[in-house]
Amino acid sequence: MAVRATVSRFPIDPDSQESSGVPWGLTVTPFAAKDENDQAPAYGLDGHLLPRCENCYAYFNTYCELDQWAWNCSLCGTLNGLSAQAISRYSHPQSCAEMMSSFIDLQLPSSEEFLELTKSALQAALEGLYDVQGPIPVKNVFVHQDTEGILPIELEDVMPLLQFLAPVETCKDRITSALETLRPITSWERTPGAGQVLDGVLMGGRGFGAAMEALCNYLGSEYGNTFALARVFACLSGPPDYGPGQLDTRRYGEQYASKGEDADCALLPEQTPFYKDLAAVAVQAGVCVDIFAVTNEYTDLASLKFLSIESGGSLFLYANTDDSTLPQDMYRMLSRLYAFNCVLRLRTSTEFKPGHSYGHFFPDPQYENVQHIICCDSFATYSYDFDFANNVGFSRFVICKLLQIIQLQIAFQYTVVVPPEELSSLGLVSSSRGKHSLKRRLRIRTLQYGTAQNLNDLYDSVDPEPVLSLLVHTVILASLEQGVREGRMLLHDWLVILTAKYNEAFKHIQYKNGSSSITAQMDVTFSQCPQLQPLAHLVFALLRNPLLRFHEEGVHPGYRIYLQCLFSALEPSSLHRAIYPMLTSYSTPDKPAYPRHSLSRAALISSGSPIFFLDAFTTLSVFYSSTADPSLPFPPPHDCLLRSTINKLKQDRCITPKLVFIWGGQDDATVFENYLIEEQDVDGSGLTSVMGFVSFLEDIPQSVLEYMK
Repeated sequence: MAVRATVSRFPIDPDSQESSGVPWGLTVTPFAAKDENDQAPAYGLDGHLLPRCENCYAYFNTYCELDQWAWNCSLCGTLNGLSAQAISRYSHPQSCAEMMSSFIDLQLPSSEEFLELTKSALQAALEGLYDVQGPIPVKNVFVHQDTEGILPIELEDVMPLLQFLAPVETCKDRITSALETLRPITSWERTPGAGQVLDGVLMGGRGFGAAMEALCNYLGSEYGNTFALARVFACLSGPPDYGPGQLDTRRYGEQYASKGEDADCALLPEQTPFYKDLAAVAVQAGVCVDIFAVTNEYTDLASLKFLSIESGGSLFLYANTDDSTLPQDMYRMLSRLYAFNCVLRLRTSTEFKPGHSYGHFFPDPQYENVQHIICCDSFATYSYDFDFANNVGFSRFVICKLLQIIQLQIAFQYTVVVPPEELSSLGLVSSSRGKHSLKRRLRIRTLQYGTAQNLNDLYDSVDPEPVLSLLVHTVILASLEQGVREGRMLLHDWLVILTAKYNEAFKHIQYKNGSSSITAQMDVTFSQCPQLQPLAHLVFALLRNPLLRFHEEGVHPGYRIYLQCLFSALEPSSLHRAIYPMLTSYSTPDKPAYPRHSLSRAALISSGSPIFFLDAFTTLSVFYSSTADPSLPFPPPHDCLLRSTINKLKQDRCITPKLVFIWGGQDDATVFENYLIEEQDVDGSGLTSVMGFVSFLEDIPQSVLEYMK
């Protein structure tokens, strides 16, 4: 569980928080194998015996005061008694994980039977059900729809779920045969009203909504949780246009033709609640849905996305089939370790509380700050911002000279498939049995933070990457509610306000007769605070990102929705790379030159390096200068240092990045040059010109003075 706060020393009271201009919150990657300092949790058994506070329900941890008969909750201070079992347990502290570390992972009792672990299997959206276990090698049971696209019978009535589910080990060939029978949508026999041709145009045919609704009901039948996780990979080649959940894609054309409405507002909200409601059904059934859209037409992902992100799944978009990484992404997802049926809970000490929470989860309808996550991998990240519970804040601790007792606790309960060798090492089963088992676990992280004594102290404790995470969540939310223009203005204004407050703190701006005046050159680069310096670059880059560029600039609305879904689940370092790419250079494929360049053509020319490598998270570009020695091997050999670096990056990614090789002057360099954003300029209105980052900074002082008026 990796946790990164926007500031390592918290603001002391609401006034300090307001005066700083810095977002206050954190990001958490609950299923990460280690914490942000590369430390693993202390593992243990008997998680159900861990004492809990009678008042706030926080778990006992190493920061709690413990005596022979009782313990004080480190979050709320409540005195709690110890049971006889707990007294006996803590008489041998070295045998208890919770006495050894503030980061623990405890096993919970489980009555679930041992399961065979099945390897990767792909069953895409099939037209009907395939019986691969009966006497006939492959039998397709076609399910007809009525004229409204609704299934007249439940799938459970067609084929019982336990008969449909088949082990890969014994049925792999038959499953492969079933997949081979898939045909293009226009070639299937259809009921009247579905997929009919009118004047040469196919009128409907993708009954995606009806299929997903039937499948969720099927998997959530009266058998209950037949499995630890039901994961559905749904592939779409275009918008659902038939039956329940069909989407009207004409609004894209109407907006594109300009009817006086703001396309950046009209194309972001969902047009139907069908898929959001269906996500609630999927969560109840324990079904995670991943959507893979392979299309360059308008598919209204704004409506479809809820089915994936609220069920703990992912949304992928591929513009075409030629360079799609769909097979690699599916394999990567299937071979990755997952936590299932998760519950995430954040608790804080009484002086502050969680505000907004962000991420791909389903909020508990009854309890605050509790999120349900059907499927969670080691990359999935969630964010919170904080508010003070009162006007006093932490200031009472300053009076008491107790500055290190601000605490929060994150509890993550989950199920995981445990291999036989791990069970054997714990003495739970003989490894010769060769069985995998489902185990329920409880992972707890308790953290302490100090308070900043002044604004300088707070600024010095800033971590720019979690700040970026909260900013991205904020502007996405603003874009969805009020449009892209509002999101851009909000981001630009935030940088202006931060610059103003920073310059006030360092006395670059003083007030005379109620007005502000500059007493020294305004510092727009945060030169006196290294921790703030990356933020101007990050804001500039975010304004240049397709996430916040305007519709008329050529940003496809589906691509914008895809970026919203991707960015809202990335851990801070990955998000940083996706927003502001890393550009390095090499003298040869085996010899690095410079570890970092600014994103401009001038940097390329002035460095004199022949080879450049750009990591933009979703795209990896190797660019050979047009003046590079023709004898340099191109593309880089597989056994060189540059290739090793690329392979390591690809291995550590949650998605499969595209890899492109370009020789300047010979190949189309657009993919590479589009990331040289520091030669392009934006201001608060989003207008672009030939100027770059320097002119962006030059505009900030005037905006600051206007803000101060």
